[in-house]
Formats: sequence, structure tokens, C-alpha cells
Amino acid sequence: MPSRTDTPPAVNLALAAIAAENASIVRQLLVATAPLDRAAAALTGARRVFLLGAGRSGLALRMTAMRLMHLGLAVHVVGEVTTPAIAAGDVLLTASGSGTTAAVVRAAETATASGAQVIAITTAPDSPLAALAAVTVVVPAAQKQDHDGLLSLQYSGALFEQTVVVLGDAIFHSLWKASGATADELWPRHANLE
Repeated sequence: MPSRTDTPPAVNLALAAIAAENASIVRQLLVATAPLDRAAAALTGARRVFLLGAGRSGLALRMTAMRLMHLGLAVHVVGEVTTPAIAAGDVLLTASGSGTTAAVVRAAETATASGAQVIAITTAPDSPLAALAAVTVVVPAAQKQDHDGLLSLQYSGALFEQTVVVLGDAIFHSLWKASGATADELWPRHANLE
């Protein structure tokens, strides 16, 4: 830990590095957008959408849950006390960099056994989570335990989690534009108990 007399590195350098890494990931994802299009189609056709990720991945998906709710989709964040049972016709949207997060894999197993589709956002195409998914979006970012700095200069999966936010917003934006709804038409669904 730095002492109080150490001068921290310039934040602008960190910001530039993070922006460059995110731009690189987006360029790589633009080469193969078919999984993203399939994910968007699955969400559109779902009776209900459930979202689950652990830690920061889960926080990133909560942002997507809010946006999908703004579109008028029936959305549930797994773990909330009002979340109903998943069933056929539903979609479980998951994020796990490793694709091995136990709670996420167990939920995906339950979802598939119930007849629901699973969408997995992961760095690991050969993971247990990806094997359960109807749609797998592979993010070419470092996993949480990848500390060698070759895929990302950032700490512990940060690039993956940032990409989950960007992917969620991209899917939302695509669905929103396809809906033909205006921002004013979506706005009444925005939380008013804040």
C-alpha cells in the first residue's frame, strides 16, 4: 500500500489505458456480432428475463436489468425476494468471466432443466456455463485470476466487467431503436421512488 507521501500516478494515464482496452475489446466483438444478435433476439422473444452474475459482474447486469425494464420487458434480478421461479419461455442472462462461478452455473442448470434459455457472457467458451448456454458471448478479456497483465493492465477482471456494462447497453440500444419507442415513451417506467 502506498504511503501518504507517495505521489499517485496521473489518473489521466489510467483513464487513457482503460479507454484503449475497452476500444480494443469492442473492435474484437464487432468482428463477430452473431452471438450478440442472437442474445438480443432471445431477450425480445422471452416471456420473462432473469439476470444473474456474482460480484461486479452482477452489478453490471443490474444496470442491464434496469434498461430492459425501461423497454417494458418483465425483468427479474436473481436473488431479490420478489423473483419468481424460472420456467419455459423465460431467459436467464448471466455473466461470469470464468464461466465456473458456482451459483451462476447452478442457476443455469436449473434454468435449462426448467425449459428456459440461458445466455452466457464469459471469457471462457469451454466453461461449464458456456456448455449450458443457448447463446454464448465470448469476451476476449482477462479472467479475474489472470494477473500477468497480458490481456489487461487492469485489476482482477475489471475489463470483463466493463464490457458487460457496454454489451448490456448495446443490446438495450439495439432493442430500443428496433421498438420505435421514443425516449419520452420509455421515461414513465423510470423509477420515481428515488
